[in-house]
Amino acid sequence: MTSDVRYEGGESFDAPTILQHSKELGFASRMNYFTTLLDSTFANYQSMYMRLIDSPADREVDIVEATTGQRKKMLMFGSNNYLGLANHPHVRKAVQDAINEYGVGLAGPPLFNGYTRLHRQLEERLSALKHAEDTLIFPTGYSANVGLMTCLTGRHDRVLFDGYHHASLRDGLRMSKVESQSFRHNDVGELRTVLATPRPEPLGDTFVCVEGVYSMDGDLAPLPEIVPLCKERNAVLILDDAHGTGVMGESGSGTAEHFGLEKAIDITMGTFSKAFGVVGGFVSSSRPIVSYMRVFARSYMFSASLPPVVIAAVLAGLDVIEREPWLRAHLRDNVGYAAEGFCRLGFDVHPESAIIALRVPATMNIRAAALGFHEAGVFVNCVEYPAVPLDQQRFRVSLMATHTREDIDRLLGCTADVWSRCASAGAESWG
Repeated sequence: MTSDVRYEGGESFDAPTILQHSKELGFASRMNYFTTLLDSTFANYQSMYMRLIDSPADREVDIVEATTGQRKKMLMFGSNNYLGLANHPHVRKAVQDAINEYGVGLAGPPLFNGYTRLHRQLEERLSALKHAEDTLIFPTGYSANVGLMTCLTGRHDRVLFDGYHHASLRDGLRMSKVESQSFRHNDVGELRTVLATPRPEPLGDTFVCVEGVYSMDGDLAPLPEIVPLCKERNAVLILDDAHGTGVMGESGSGTAEHFGLEKAIDITMGTFSKAFGVVGGFVSSSRPIVSYMRVFARSYMFSASLPPVVIAAVLAGLDVIEREPWLRAHLRDNVGYAAEGFCRLGFDVHPESAIIALRVPATMNIRAAALGFHEAGVFVNCVEYPAVPLDQQRFRVSLMATHTREDIDRLLGCTADVWSRCASAGAESWG
């Protein structure tokens, strides 16, 4: 198969353009068109995605430049490694010990191939962390959300979810084909209205899905309002606490603990790919719910167990969370220090978590700005359309407990410089 689409040298790697062409072209033409644009984009250094990191994940990382192949040190403000666990000495030692005792993998799903003592120990410790009776471990956070929706919902049920909820939940809803409806982000009034709306017979159960910490803006779900509303309406509350687990709350239990509601959540979902710095997901709930999911959640039943080395890393991370509470305190101090600095620069930021969103003005060339950050040695996440609406493009800054005041000062200085160069109309390139 061949394509008659030719790349014009002046055309940029533009998401709306690609989406439009995707509607117009056949399969082979679509693939060839996208590949040509992608190759040109990286060759011309227009994209800050898929940067090659050649060092441990920490406050400072080594990047291999795509155009020259040379190594470059950068301050990392684009990682979910909030507590520095991805390179913590205790975690590294636990992983080495686990390799010596268990090898690197189990080569099959837990129902058929079994799992290790470490897996069961992690389930127990996560249950304690989340004040739940039992916990189920998934290979990814994505598969945990998919497993929740496809396993627990029935043909007469409905799912109400926040408009900012993660794509994994939305994909689970598509797979389950359950009746679903989103409500405006953090709009408890609209949620109350939808919950009160009469439904045609026969009636099933209602599930309400929110996130503890929303990843794009770093704001929190208003759980003190949502929890009693769900109780009043007999709705099952599912909390995705991917970005809250280990970070929020006095003990690191998560966003529910932050609000003093740690025992009031029906089902909690979380991941190991944020504060724990590895990969995997989990669901904590009552024993009957978890036992049911072990058999009927297909994304669990038909997926291989996480390797013991990953489980050991999470267990060691829990050790650190329990033994080094000063990490969370230092993280909060860093967030406050950064927020004060951004406010002095004119940004309207009031972070409730370790994520700070810097909205990009309509006149800014966001790719030129992203290149400016990169060339200054500051790694931040560039969030473009269609990941967010065109008028909500932003840079997402993620703070870590291991950042120093000097690191944050450098971030602030770089931000001021990038904005002065790129925020005005017509800014097409950096330099």
